[in-house]
Amino acid sequence: MYTASDLRKGLKIQLDNEPYIIIDFEFSKPGKGQALYRCKLKNMMTGVIIDRTYRSGDTFQPADLEERTMQFLYSQDNEYCFMDVQTYDQVFLTEDQVGEAKNFLTDNLEVQILFFGNKPIGITLPNFVDLVVTKADPWAKGDSVAGDTKPVTVETGYVLRVPPFINEGDKITIDTRTGEYVTRVKE
Repeated sequence: MYTASDLRKGLKIQLDNEPYIIIDFEFSKPGKGQALYRCKLKNMMTGVIIDRTYRSGDTFQPADLEERTMQFLYSQDNEYCFMDVQTYDQVFLTEDQVGEAKNFLTDNLEVQILFFGNKPIGITLPNFVDLVVTKADPWAKGDSVAGDTKPVTVETGYVLRVPPFINEGDKITIDTRTGEYVTRVKE
């Protein structure tokens, strides 16, 4: 059980039987009376953001969340199938739940799936993934308009800017947190 003094940015609590994460937090102590804790909370299932103010005596239930290592199998009709690596159970996440992670999902990639109760609600990718470049335009030497980068498309359809020496068929490492090129993978 959490008390109001435990509230901080990033804490996951349960309100009205749904998980919320605190995305903004402000503490204020008026001249007289109880301290106030103003929070901006995001529903982890629906994405709705609410503002709430709590007093120092309020208590909160920790969110019943669990992360499991799962393997990406395939996508079909805006649903993404993942398999638990220990129990072989399969779960499906919608395109909204997967979000930008879809740009980096390749067959058999191991990810962390966040569950609330037994319902999957989110995904955490590894920080770096290796993807093969499927389309890269040749770079014209002296092309200073584009700078020192050129756009390429990787096997998942994601487009990013890379140095000019990257060609089709090269495998590159991408930072999944920023979506940016890190390095070329040496075979």
